[in-house]
Amino acid sequence: MEQRILRILGRFISDVYLPDIRWIDVLEVLILTYLIYHIMIWIKNTKAWMLLKGILVLTVFILAAFILQMHTILYIATHMVTVLATAAIVVFQPELRRALEKLGERQFLTSIMPFEGSREKVRFSEDTMQSILDAAYIMGRAKTGALIVVEQAIHLTEYESTGIAMDCMVSMQVLVNIFEHNTPLHDGAIIIRGDRIVSATCYLPLSDNMMLSKDLGTRHRAAVGMSEVSDALVITVSEETGAVSVAQGGLLDRGVTREELREKLIQNRKPEARRFVPLWKGRQKNEEKTNE
Repeated sequence: MEQRILRILGRFISDVYLPDIRWIDVLEVLILTYLIYHIMIWIKNTKAWMLLKGILVLTVFILAAFILQMHTILYIATHMVTVLATAAIVVFQPELRRALEKLGERQFLTSIMPFEGSREKVRFSEDTMQSILDAAYIMGRAKTGALIVVEQAIHLTEYESTGIAMDCMVSMQVLVNIFEHNTPLHDGAIIIRGDRIVSATCYLPLSDNMMLSKDLGTRHRAAVGMSEVSDALVITVSEETGAVSVAQGGLLDRGVTREELREKLIQNRKPEARRFVPLWKGRQKNEEKTNE
């Protein structure tokens, strides 16, 4: 009896198709899994999710027309494929642009060629970092609203031009004075490039992320929106609570302490310091703090 069972199992196993799996096939599956996962996350966190649902409804409608042999509808759909493809590119243009910008922020070439990063030692000085820290928490105690954009690798000329041009060194006194109530420059954001303030009263893009907390105001949504379209570090001070928050990479850390903000500035001060930070470490930390 046991021998019979073993023969049956042996015959069954011999009939099972076992593909010849190469290491390159495993790598290909991992790459595709990574890409599909991030594309799904990107679609879910943008307006593309609603548009995608509309496209799915249209696809189901055309499939039903095919099953029921509605020849007129199928004829129109067949000849509208090219037009629909062009229309999709136009409709998804902001999302596609944002995705390509995010891809460019990865800086693959500089990651594998360290000598490229050695040209730029630090983005801003220790004095500038200290001035930003002091000003943020002085304004926080006074409940003075503020929006400070610290430029990184991507130049923010497009947004710089929406404000009033400036050219002055960063200092605690200047930052506090700019955002003081009833002053000409207090409304909007300032952009810091290196050790200098280059523009004030700048308009920033608002985030359309539906996952953001509903109690966030325009200032915080602008901070997240700016971090979605660039690699900038955006610091915001709440006018209602005085809490200091930081946005980067589309993620918002609310109510950060002085030491946490200092750590963020240190990470962004040296380009090479951010290059080898483990992705999963940052991901776990951001998942805990987003939408608190």
